[in-house]
Amino acid sequence: MILPITAYGDPVLLKKAQPIDKDYPDLSGLINNMFETMYNASGVGIAAPQIGLSIRLFVIDAKPFGDDDDDEVSEAESKELKGFKRVFINAEMLEQTGEKWAFTEGCLSIPDIREDVMRPANIKIKYYDENWDEHIEDYSGIAARVIQHEYDHIEGKLFTDYLNPLKKAMLRGRLDAISKGNIKTDYKMKFPVKKKGRR
Repeated sequence: MILPITAYGDPVLLKKAQPIDKDYPDLSGLINNMFETMYNASGVGIAAPQIGLSIRLFVIDAKPFGDDDDDEVSEAESKELKGFKRVFINAEMLEQTGEKWAFTEGCLSIPDIREDVMRPANIKIKYYDENWDEHIEDYSGIAARVIQHEYDHIEGKLFTDYLNPLKKAMLRGRLDAISKGNIKTDYKMKFPVKKKGRR
């Protein structure tokens, strides 16, 4: 089932998400719905807060990066990305190391805005997969970047948080328009509920 994607401005995107356990209701159905929602929106990752659930769950399929004829991506990395499809439950970032590098990022919750973001090159992360098997893995390059971007979502952070104050000020009008629903997308979105009276 394709779910609406929560738009910028919704408080759920700013909350630190909670861990889940094996008894979480219909977890496999939720994971399938998240992949379906992500593919429908042409994304490479989606986190539970982006569908309105403040839980520590995100999914990634980096195949589009592997298919991309980008000079920055080596043949070996391209091959790795083509097969990089993972479910991350209760992820915990153990290390972020290496030189920070810039890459243009976007977000399904913040449509039509793409900006260069600096992130460390390497990570070590602990997580459970959809079968509740525990993994501790090292990633680098684009895989590490996609994981860091989605991990931020379960920590209540957005890629816009990394932009300098001037750049954020320049984007303020466009971000406000997204939070008010004044944007067209090819996928369903859920916009923050407007409260009557004082803000």
